[in-house]
Amino acid sequence: MDLYQTITDRIIGQLEQGVAPWICPWKAKGGNVPHNAITGRQYSGINLLLLMASPYASNAWLTYKQAQAAGGHVRKGEKGTPIIFWQFSIREDRHTGEQRQHALMRQYTVFNTEQCEDLTLNAHATDPLSPTEIDQAIAGTRANINYGGNRACYVPSHDTILMPERGAFRTIEHYHTTLLHELTHWTSHKDRCDRQLGKRFGDQAYAAEELIAEIGSAFLCARLGVPLERLQHADYIGNWLKVLKDDKRAIFTASKQAQLAADWICNAAGIGEQQQDEDQAIAA
Repeated sequence: MDLYQTITDRIIGQLEQGVAPWICPWKAKGGNVPHNAITGRQYSGINLLLLMASPYASNAWLTYKQAQAAGGHVRKGEKGTPIIFWQFSIREDRHTGEQRQHALMRQYTVFNTEQCEDLTLNAHATDPLSPTEIDQAIAGTRANINYGGNRACYVPSHDTILMPERGAFRTIEHYHTTLLHELTHWTSHKDRCDRQLGKRFGDQAYAAEELIAEIGSAFLCARLGVPLERLQHADYIGNWLKVLKDDKRAIFTASKQAQLAADWICNAAGIGEQQQDEDQAIAA
């Protein structure tokens, strides 16, 4: 099985129906990121994207064996959600003798706690930040944000984010999701995440960067407890589909870059370092 293609096809299918898998407004309650129900560690990168796309309100997941170890069981007939992990090995180049690390992607299956019965679990929920706390966290990044006008964008030549006044937005959630989108763009600067997409994506680098910003905003909304109810740039779906259809690894790269951006913002804001799930390494 070609896991890159299988996962990419799954996301393409959702986008072609006009549904972005990272839009999940019902999951923001509790400020919870999809995490392992036993260890409490958060999933990241492509796994975070895949689990955010599930129909369950709970963000707690575990394997079949973990459900049994927790004194319960997965209900009969329930279908698990496939996610990935990476196995690493050191191999010697037969021509040069150089030791190189090789990564092999594997798939395993997890179940949501809503699919299980009789579990005995410790709570790992986190409280969402208040709007004031989110404002304080954003201020902690020291991003240069200029308010006024009717455009929301990041201007690389001035390393500045332009935003309409807060009152121009329908809701405080719309304001925050838009600003988090632009903050993700802001991390592309060489002094932050130094995101260079031209070599990988060529003429489609702009569409790839918008995809990263959309996913990064979703990751941040999940982390902060902000309901993400709509795409910031729905008109880019066609461009994203072209990127994904042309490169089966593109969604993995976009998820990785979005995760790095979200982690950079959270660390700069003093929210704390992302806890990467112990079974998953992010694809390059």
